[in-house]
Amino acid sequence: MSGCDDTPDIPGSPVEATGCGGDVVLETIDVSKCYDLGEIQVHALRGVDLRICDGEMLAIMGPSGSGKSTLMHLIGMLDTPTSGRIIVGDQDVSDLSPNRLAAMRNKEIGFVFQSFNLLARTSALVNVELPLIYSGVTGGKRSQRAKDALERVGLEHRLGHYPSQLSGGQQQRVAIARALVTEPSIVLADEPTGNLDTYSGIEVMMMLQDLQAHGITVVVVTHDEDIARHCERIVRLRDGHVIDEEIVADRLIAEQEAQEMTPEEAWE
Repeated sequence: MSGCDDTPDIPGSPVEATGCGGDVVLETIDVSKCYDLGEIQVHALRGVDLRICDGEMLAIMGPSGSGKSTLMHLIGMLDTPTSGRIIVGDQDVSDLSPNRLAAMRNKEIGFVFQSFNLLARTSALVNVELPLIYSGVTGGKRSQRAKDALERVGLEHRLGHYPSQLSGGQQQRVAIARALVTEPSIVLADEPTGNLDTYSGIEVMMMLQDLQAHGITVVVVTHDEDIARHCERIVRLRDGHVIDEEIVADRLIAEQEAQEMTPEEAWE
């Protein structure tokens, strides 16, 4: 019998993070994830119950080893759970085949990563076109949708620029445009400000808040309390459990923060 068949008890009572109060677009039900490394079994998640509601902006927080990255991979359909169920819309994706999971992921999820994940020898326009290539969108329509996405993040004048010709903040905006180009229902942002200076980070949060204002569900995975407080709700993990859920009463508004910064603070 695999050591992953039995999940050890740990101190503390897990919390059900189900307080979003709207139409549910994604739900995890008693989700666990264990990595069996032979003599060692790593229980990354233990019975996580989480609801993500349509149009909300949610932060998932936790220290290193808490399970937040594993949870992001599961709700982003990059991996499947050891046990439990993941429902996206009305579809149970817990045990889909890799091909069906990839198709569902490309349709429903847009990703923004800390390290940008742009192709170095490819222009901003073509970087944004890539998800559409995988979706089979044809050339002219693909190019126009990529241009529209880059215009949405204020980079219509940088279509032909390569990543090395862009600042860190501009590269992350390209990544956001790439996440938007497939018109996903959920944008997952993994430490989206981690490689940026303060002002560029505020710009990125301003864009993510704008996406939410236009009806897109945004999930931010972060270890930074200030970044998390730009969201409406914070779910905290520790040792693979959800240990706390907070509705943010004093939400930070990135546009206001940008306006209040001095020229010296805003200088890149």
